[in-house]
Amino acid sequence: MAAKKPRWVVEKEQAKKAAANETVWLFGLHAVRDALMNPAREKLRLIVTPNALAKLEEAVTAAGIEPDMADPRKFSAPLDPGSVHQGAALEVKPLDWGDMAQICLGDGVRAPRVVLLDRVTDPHNVGAILRSAEVFGAQAVIAPRHHAAPETGALAKTASGALERQPYLRVRNLSDTIGELQAMGYFVLGLAGEADQTLEEALAGKRDRAVALVLGAEGPGLRPRTRESCDNLVRIGFAGAFGSLNVSNAAAVALYASRET
Repeated sequence: MAAKKPRWVVEKEQAKKAAANETVWLFGLHAVRDALMNPAREKLRLIVTPNALAKLEEAVTAAGIEPDMADPRKFSAPLDPGSVHQGAALEVKPLDWGDMAQICLGDGVRAPRVVLLDRVTDPHNVGAILRSAEVFGAQAVIAPRHHAAPETGALAKTASGALERQPYLRVRNLSDTIGELQAMGYFVLGLAGEADQTLEEALAGKRDRAVALVLGAEGPGLRPRTRESCDNLVRIGFAGAFGSLNVSNAAAVALYASRET
């Protein structure tokens, strides 16, 4: 008689099976078009209205997928009622970006920049951060597998196509990942409003180094262990007494302020 598997082994196997079966419904013309044009994206089912198909015809042909036609008054995709789908929805598998260390090595030309998110759960914030990360050339946006925004249609729509091009990596433990980046030579800066040092001050003479920017959830900010793992805590310098930014705005400002030149 075979020995009974420990509970943790069973749970791990169940989680792996669930992940393999996971799919995401992307919606909106921009998000759907970019996913259709992405050869790395596994596409399962496309639902479109005649008007949306006319706008997406080139991308649909390139993807080689046969769309299901839908009545605009009875759009059949399983989306939240408030989703602004613009007559297009695409069921896909989540993207697999591969090895974190390999992605974060950079291209050898510019000093790499990485964004880490500590419990940032709003998909609109993460989508906006992915968009900024793409604009400013970050290697990746990294978040924990739990207590972070997953890959969803709302996130993809806010990212405005960046989800298909900007690595969004999910890791088991953020503090361990910070340690891995530090071992690779990254200078890890945690953003905290009460920090004494500004981001620019911390980077003086170090802009040629690989830099990781760690941002926490609005309100609670960085968790204690995350703070302790960073090399320095820094703040964004403000002109007046009021110094508070939405986390996606803070990420954009920090990426711009940390650029190499």
